[in-house]
Amino acid sequence: MGTSPERPVISRVDFHFDVMCPFAYQTAKWIRDVRAQNGLEISWRFFSLEEINRVEGKKHPWEREWSYGWSMMRIGALLRRTSMDDLDRWYERAGRALHEEGHKPHEPTVARHLLEEIGLDPAVVDEAVADPTTGDDVKADHDRVVAVGGYGVPTLFFPEVLDMDGEPERLFGPVVLDPPTGAAAMRLWDATTAWLEFPYLFELQRPKNAMYGGVIADRLRPYLDARDWVSIDRGQVIPIR
Repeated sequence: MGTSPERPVISRVDFHFDVMCPFAYQTAKWIRDVRAQNGLEISWRFFSLEEINRVEGKKHPWEREWSYGWSMMRIGALLRRTSMDDLDRWYERAGRALHEEGHKPHEPTVARHLLEEIGLDPAVVDEAVADPTTGDDVKADHDRVVAVGGYGVPTLFFPEVLDMDGEPERLFGPVVLDPPTGAAAMRLWDATTAWLEFPYLFELQRPKNAMYGGVIADRLRPYLDARDWVSIDRGQVIPIR
């Protein structure tokens, strides 16, 4: 009988996100807790829900003067050029503002205020939008996910674990509503990285009935009230209320 390969030790992960995504935000809270416990190195990368869900005939997000998640990520792209930590702090603050506090970090005035709040220059907002190459950075990260069949966030890439084509392994998720902390966070990390042992394990999902739908809507209320767009979840439109 053959033996299973040893589970690889993971010290780095590329975490693709869109600031607009409430589930990526929850997963980011979890993975920061993992990082605090095991020293994981997180490289924050982008993905555009606006682009992946774009209706044919509508403008691409980079064709708009200001484009919600896309423009927020352009701010992040400029910050990342000099400091991954600044991007980390910006994503945490902008995400918390939208998904927990019900503010609108996708509005330039709010975006400037949030940068100032975490000790960064509010002029970064205007500098990022004035520099077309920040959009190139976002698009390159987005295209990386699409090229391997990805369709949403959170998507995690594992640079230390290669697939049979020699490309970094990647997983969509985990999608959590209440991100675990402490020992539970590490158990979820172990369960997540265990998938990397099985290259043809594609999906494991808990179906969501009406009860789950109600809980999700209740937990996401700050985000639902603050957003100025229609959300799309795997083809199901979540209308603006």
